[in-house]
Amino acid sequence: MMTLVIGGSGSGKSTYAEKISVELGGQSNKYYLATMKVYDKEIQQKVERHRRLRSGKGFLTIEQPIRIQKALEKMEAGSRIALLECISNLTANEMFAEGEGAAENEVAQTVVQGITLLKEQTTHLVVVTNNVFEDGTIYDEATMAYIRAMGSINQKLAALADRMVEVIAGIPIMIKQ
Repeated sequence: MMTLVIGGSGSGKSTYAEKISVELGGQSNKYYLATMKVYDKEIQQKVERHRRLRSGKGFLTIEQPIRIQKALEKMEAGSRIALLECISNLTANEMFAEGEGAAENEVAQTVVQGITLLKEQTTHLVVVTNNVFEDGTIYDEATMAYIRAMGSINQKLAALADRMVEVIAGIPIMIKQ
């Protein structure tokens, strides 16, 4: 089973995703699949904040900034819940890992294939993603390619998900059940 949690920056989507992962977890192993690459002090502070928020909730953290399906190799067999935080970081890492931007359709395919494998091999997968195209701004071509890839990935993950929840100002709204 897969739940897709979507929302804007600071919407409360991560807090909601952690809450439902803990509720679903029961006696299962709970894994937090972290995709953030730490480049500066601001990102380090964000990572530390997220670690504090999930402290004591029983998550085992797996740092997996690219090729998300490789996280499966680091999980124990049996019942397992995985919380993937988040698609926007994973997409950026996949797209710009080699220094130059990879083709958006290839990146979308790579990310969706990895998520599909995770869904198939976990008891429950909770995936956090960001809304895109909401600000109406036109950016440079590399950023627009990233946004288009995110849009494609979000559409495919919404189709793949068993449940989809949008979080707005901390309030979860069921989109698909």
